[in-house]
Amino acid sequence: MKLKVRHRVNTQFSMSSMTDIVFLLLIFFMLTVSFVTPTGLVVDLPASHSANTLSPQIQITITSKLDYYIDNEPVKLEDLGSILQEKISQKSNLILLQVDRSIPVQHMIQVIDIANSLHAQVSVATRPD
Repeated sequence: MKLKVRHRVNTQFSMSSMTDIVFLLLIFFMLTVSFVTPTGLVVDLPASHSANTLSPQIQITITSKLDYYIDNEPVKLEDLGSILQEKISQKSNLILLQVDRSIPVQHMIQVIDIANSLHAQVSVATRPD
């Protein structure tokens, strides 16, 4: 009499090939990712302990060389009021003021006075401490 030979199914699963694939994908993505450096104006912001994040509509920047920018476009101080009035009528009256910390406060006050004369709400940008 012939006995039947039972074939057992192997229930073990080898994870080594799966981990090889995961590491290869990880290396692939690490090598192919392109890092983007933020472009814009370089301003050394003052530090603050109680900073709130806002989503401003208009951004005014004063660099360390006393260059004035509205939404990253260079403007002269004399033209700041008229250009700002156009931007406020097109967008919103929320303004974020970014001033380099080496700039005397007088220049920041001039811009705030211009914005207040146009009934705009000004927030001063700081970096978290």
